[in-house]
Amino acid sequence: MNNEPLLTVANQLTILRMGLAPFLAVLVVWHEFAWALVVFVVAGVTDLLDGYIARRGHQGTKLGAVLDPIADKVLLTTSFLVLTWSPGLVVPVPVWVTVLVLSRDAIILISAAAITLSSGFRVFAPSLLGKVSTACQIVTAGLVIALNAAGDTEPWMPLVFGVVAVFTVASAAHYAWRASRVPAGGK
Repeated sequence: MNNEPLLTVANQLTILRMGLAPFLAVLVVWHEFAWALVVFVVAGVTDLLDGYIARRGHQGTKLGAVLDPIADKVLLTTSFLVLTWSPGLVVPVPVWVTVLVLSRDAIILISAAAITLSSGFRVFAPSLLGKVSTACQIVTAGLVIALNAAGDTEPWMPLVFGVVAVFTVASAAHYAWRASRVPAGGK
């Protein structure tokens, strides 16, 4: 039986980040972009704090290792969906970018589930490319929210969307390569 605490401060911050996603969605749909940006920044701060507290406060748990990437995905999936399909956005995320980001996450999730079912439970450590891809997605969502808050467009946003696409595809390929190297039995 595992005696590690479940609701550490780090895990509570992770759960808070997931709980902020619906508020972000509603604020974007209502075109309350300044408040949406505040919620997005608060969610980002909880991401930084939960990792810092888990490492420095010795609060790293198996639950936290599973919840943290889920919280990131919940927030980013929500962000990309509402920033693509909410009506009246000054700067929407292009549909092709959102489909690419969500497809990558679905492929990784399905692959991780298949590996877990066939080889036993494993915590999949994020790769450097995965972290860069996630960082690009966070920056992109933040920029889109900020530009909508300002009611402004920028000619360089297609470049930002292109960078997100490149890192999304590269990280998906890297995760696929890593998954193909998992030996039978998952060790």
